Amino acid sequence: IPIESVHVSMLELLKAPFEGLAQDVTEENIQSRIRGTLLMSLANKFNALLLNTGNKSEYAVGYCTMYGDMCGAVSVIGDLTKKEVYALSRYMKLPQSIIEKEPSAELKPNQKDSDYLPPYSILDQIVSSYIEDDLSPSEIAEKLHLSVDYVVEWCDKIDRADFKRMQAPPILKVSRKSLSFGRSFPIVKHIHT
Repeated sequence: IPIESVHVSMLELLKAPFEGLAQDVTEENIQSRIRGTLLMSLANKFNALLLNTGNKSEYAVGYCTMYGDMCGAVSVIGDLTKKEVYALSRYMKLPQSIIEKEPSAELKPNQKDSDYLPPYSILDQIVSSYIEDDLSPSEIAEKLHLSVDYVVEWCDKIDRADFKRMQAPPILKVSRKSLSFGRSFPIVKHIHT
């Protein structure tokens, strides 16, 4: 379903309140929210459940849009890191063109996940070490040969994104500790050792 006309209408509605402000992720997220509304409407009309396709790596650091790509009744791959999603895709024999496509939220031209995130090969290890292994940022930095400041930055993002995950659909748990019910972190807490 083309969303361009709806997106243009939304931007027009927000033109006055946003006057004088530079465009940023706000305008990009509108597209995701339009898609989420359309998908939820289709699920509602056809008495179906919308399956959410966010993965653990994205959910962990909040690389997802509330009321947009976070919509759904259940998150089927929400407990799989990006690496595990690729392995599952190969196992299920998805077309190679899908597997090799550069990951993107597709909210602006030429956008790539790597514009906003570390390589998934690194992010996945930070996420797994922090969430599942309960390692501190300094322990993760030593384990992965990364700077402590860099790891602290991404662990902070994991902690700050908890408010989003609290509103995400239930995640099918396949790991020792999922982001859904396997890890509870108070939204207002912000401590690292």
